[in-house]
Amino acid sequence: MEELFDLKQKLLQGDIKGSLAIVEELEEMGLKDIIKTIRSYAVILLLHLIKQQAENRTTRSWEVSIRNSVREIQRENKRRKAGGYYLTDDELLETLEEAYLNAIDEASLEVQEGRYESHELEQMVNREEIIHRALGLIMPERSE
Repeated sequence: MEELFDLKQKLLQGDIKGSLAIVEELEEMGLKDIIKTIRSYAVILLLHLIKQQAENRTTRSWEVSIRNSVREIQRENKRRKAGGYYLTDDELLETLEEAYLNAIDEASLEVQEGRYESHELEQMVNREEIIHRALGLIMPERSE
């Protein structure tokens, strides 16, 4: 990574201000990657919650996918060494809301074998309820 080389050079030159700017840039890049990964798993989680609500049923496959997505989101969001979480509750909610449109699009291809367009499917399900359920699965100790 070019940033690490630049950081090393700045440190060797004693440029603390420049070094800190690079560290902040590296932190931002890392957080963007974490958010992107969480959003990807959030789409899968929401997709199956949408399908459950739209079809008023579930399958073992959907349940396993939901559990796996929840675990991956929890794992990705947890700070290993420092403790705590990368995303606050509000940021996690925002990420779920951003992922929802992609999940609706995906679900429109699968609910009743692709019978509904995205906008039709969106009218059939309760967006807030689905997002709240997803948040409750991800953060069970903080959702009640």
